[in-house]
Amino acid sequence: MRIVVLGGGPAGLYAATLLKRANPAFTVTVYEQNPRDVTWGFGVVFSDTALSFLQKDDPETYAAILPALETWKDITLDLNGDIVTIDGVGFAAVARLKLLQILVQRAEQTGVDLKFGCPTDAYEEEPEPDLLIAADGVNSRIRDASPASFDASIDHLQNRFAWYGTTKTFPTLTQTFRDSQWGPFNAHHYRYAPTMSTFIVETTPEVWARAGLDTADDDASRRICEEVFGDVLDGHPLISNKSIWRTFPKVWNETWHSEKSVLIGDALHTAHFSIGSGTRLALEDAIALADAVGDHCSGGTVDIPAALQAFQNSRKPIVEKLVAAANRSAAWYERFDVQMKLPIMEFAHSYITRAGRLAPDRLRALAPAFMEAYETYQREVVA
Repeated sequence: MRIVVLGGGPAGLYAATLLKRANPAFTVTVYEQNPRDVTWGFGVVFSDTALSFLQKDDPETYAAILPALETWKDITLDLNGDIVTIDGVGFAAVARLKLLQILVQRAEQTGVDLKFGCPTDAYEEEPEPDLLIAADGVNSRIRDASPASFDASIDHLQNRFAWYGTTKTFPTLTQTFRDSQWGPFNAHHYRYAPTMSTFIVETTPEVWARAGLDTADDDASRRICEEVFGDVLDGHPLISNKSIWRTFPKVWNETWHSEKSVLIGDALHTAHFSIGSGTRLALEDAIALADAVGDHCSGGTVDIPAALQAFQNSRKPIVEKLVAAANRSAAWYERFDVQMKLPIMEFAHSYITRAGRLAPDRLRALAPAFMEAYETYQREVVA
């Protein structure tokens, strides 16, 4: 059986590895348009338990990733210098390039054929695959060639954001909100290596234009952002890596497969970066797809239609819940300028409950110190 994977990101690399590991006789080839060891962006973040599924099912990959992780147990909110810590909400982060290098190594160890620097249609020069896995991202060539087949929808949020890095490191994942001379900005920042942090800058379209970011080149954009967050960066520069201003794409497909093709990762669905689940979803898609193929494999032959439908049936309800939470979080950020008018404790409570997944009892158990401070604040306000 011949499997072609389009896209050498986490979803594609991990799906290829799992399928080849379970079925050594399969021919599995990954086509990636970027050269080896080249990627965009900086660090990626997970909840502190998001990789726990790897520890049981794939201890080798888990052991390879674990030493590269930066971890912490709290979130820090900084609203114009007023700071609140929300305890118990742990995260882990890793350099995107380091994660890809680990997954590339695991794929090669398993026997996957990796083809870097290939155009998106290079696979068409080879024999037709029995299964085509489209892990080719937000701008998926396979999905966009036949959007009706997947019942695809792509919308964009309104806020603008740019994904920078910086040499300033931070003890926790921090959400910083600043009223600048042009209007409100916010930054999502966290360390992903001992000497580096991700620093995502976001603002409303009106403020973006007012600050001149709609016409600024890369150097001018960085200088404007360094001015807005000067007290946070403490003299450290922002670093660009394809750090263009963009709007977040909300990708969803009602149908996950068509004939021999199946979508996974960002080609299939996106989750707003404010909940840190995009890479986790990609890896879990890969696991679910590999499991479905394995369940429908007999004597080296796979019932592809049945396997792909089983993948959709088992995985879709789970993803729907996570994407719904991500969309609620995104909606909060779309109006973060309004939220900034709240008193700091009300702002913090609004922030931590924005995705609708933390009922009061669960939040009290998760973040007891924060909830004690918040409930004390509430009693004082009522009094």
